[in-house]
Amino acid sequence: MKMSILMGVTQMNLGIVLSYFDAKFHGNALDIRYQFIPQMIFLNSLFGYLALLILIKWCTGSQADLYHVMIYMFLDPSGNLGENQLFWGQKELQILLLLMAIVAVPWMLFPKPFILKKLHKERFQGHTYRFLGTSEMDPDSEPDSARSRHDDFNFSEVFVHQMIHSIEFVLGAVSNTASYLRLWALSLAHSELSTVFYEKLLVLAWGYDNLVVKLVGLVIFSFATAFILLGMESLSAFLHALRLHWVEFMNKFYHGDGYKFRPFSFALLADDED
Repeated sequence: MKMSILMGVTQMNLGIVLSYFDAKFHGNALDIRYQFIPQMIFLNSLFGYLALLILIKWCTGSQADLYHVMIYMFLDPSGNLGENQLFWGQKELQILLLLMAIVAVPWMLFPKPFILKKLHKERFQGHTYRFLGTSEMDPDSEPDSARSRHDDFNFSEVFVHQMIHSIEFVLGAVSNTASYLRLWALSLAHSELSTVFYEKLLVLAWGYDNLVVKLVGLVIFSFATAFILLGMESLSAFLHALRLHWVEFMNKFYHGDGYKFRPFSFALLADDED
């Protein structure tokens, strides 16, 4: 279970890092300042800290209850940790991380829409002054005119979109981390099935003195191992891993609002060159 959480936190951090390179590639400094940075702070202040506690507990062999630590980090941040304290200064660090996580939420939500509104207003005023200085130019006659730019920007729509994106990330940070526990569930299911097939088929059959019973038990155990444990379980693990990759990982950086997919074709390539 703890290994699943470590893998999930690592992959989600990788997805947020990829969003940084995507924003850098498109020259979008707002996404870096008001999405990438607060998202990294929020995720690692809570679940990155949980991953750190898991590693410390493994290294020290402590018997601390990490469920108790994480729950009372929110309910009673200044309370005494007692036997659940893993290192010196843990209580102060938890208070600092909790404050950073709280600050990261409005950091994601509010600055970007208002900055976009300010930038659009300044751009619109610049076009307006240019049109006022040129009496022969009609703003309505140009598709890229100041009026069309002004009509394209809807502050309420931008703010609602940013609010949805922020709430989705905050809630998704919890649900996505919990979703990686499906890896732990798959390992448990595989272990239990292996134990049942081994004890109830192979060991039970080999307990008899009859050679035919032993052979039948061996054949059934072989088919169960090949088709259920290796076939169906591998397919199930592949589907769950694909789901984790598509939902929990790719929603950190993939938007799906780019160019329409066009299959590669030599004929289309020749037409483009002509």
